[in-house]
Amino acid sequence: MRSPSFGRRRRTVTRLAVAASLIAGGSARGTFEPGTLGAIVGDPVFAALKKQITGKTLTSYRADYPADLGLTSAAQGNAELVNRVRNQATSCPNQKFILVGYSQGANVVDNSIGISSDGAVVGSPIVATIPASAEPKVAAVLLFGNPIRALGKSVTGTYASRAKDSCATGDPVCGKGGGDVLAHLGYGANADEAAAFAAGKV
Repeated sequence: MRSPSFGRRRRTVTRLAVAASLIAGGSARGTFEPGTLGAIVGDPVFAALKKQITGKTLTSYRADYPADLGLTSAAQGNAELVNRVRNQATSCPNQKFILVGYSQGANVVDNSIGISSDGAVVGSPIVATIPASAEPKVAAVLLFGNPIRALGKSVTGTYASRAKDSCATGDPVCGKGGGDVLAHLGYGANADEAAAFAAGKV
């Protein structure tokens, strides 16, 4: 809700999915990943963002989707994340967004920015994309263990310069021929680097 003083103060908001300005992060967790935003990526990245981004108000949002092996899981996440960004961009026009996705959650973010995850493990065709009017409000896109990388795909187009897509050596989910499952579970080590990248975009 807007406070009575909202109209007297200009605020900039970024969503994750940052005290004079507001930045929100929208996070899409990986398959069966525990934690508030995701114990492996979302939670450590949000903690790192709070250290890196100062002078702004940073809030978080966990994409509400199954994050399971169901055939419609990623599609549900795609629709939900786009709906959230669209609604927030309308109700808080000065808000900016940082989108974070790990594993299946990266597929959710990929689809939401118009990069199809169809053919990836627990991927799906695009069911919704962030509208052009909200696209400039997306300050950064942080992806980890992104399954489309194994398909030879990456973030291209208007979001390319704002995207950081991390794939660890040996990760079997994003890397071709990778066999190191632990590599796919170690992206918390990339949180500070990713947060620094996002901080430079807001």
